[in-house]
Amino acid sequence: VETIVTTLAADGAVNVAPMGVEWGDETIVLKPFLDTATYRNVTATGAAVINLTDDVRVFARAAIANPVYPTVPAAIVRGVVLADCCTWRELEVRSIDSSPPRSRIDAGVVHRGANREFVGFNRAAHAVIETAIYATRLHLLAREFVDNELARLQIIVDKTAGPREREAMAILADH
Repeated sequence: VETIVTTLAADGAVNVAPMGVEWGDETIVLKPFLDTATYRNVTATGAAVINLTDDVRVFARAAIANPVYPTVPAAIVRGVVLADCCTWRELEVRSIDSSPPRSRIDAGVVHRGANREFVGFNRAAHAVIETAIYATRLHLLAREFVDNELARLQIIVDKTAGPREREAMAILADH
């Protein structure tokens, strides 16, 4: 499931990162690369919050930077919830496998909450999320491949997007 993971650094700074997770009712598996702030923060604090949002602009901005969004304190773990997310899960780390290049962090769901129903994404939103994933892997992928995928995904956005999806795709295309 494509999510936005919020974690806290030792100094309390919030990190906002897009991440696909293995979703379960009681356990969620995070798989951050070892050189990321998410990995450093989760291993240091033993906690994370998984936010489900219907705003793909959050995915776009978080893929290329560490955006600042309004947050509220998590109820159980040391962390924060995106104030405008649909639903969230607060996670407590159970085990960490730090084998390169990506870790595998098994975390138990210790609290969940909801602001509003998440009804899913339209085709344009899916295209934006796929583009955001490519944006996080520019150092791993051939430029020609990324350019071809961006052109293909832009067609989907042009056909099916609303204002949020158009803005998010523009942010990623500019990057």
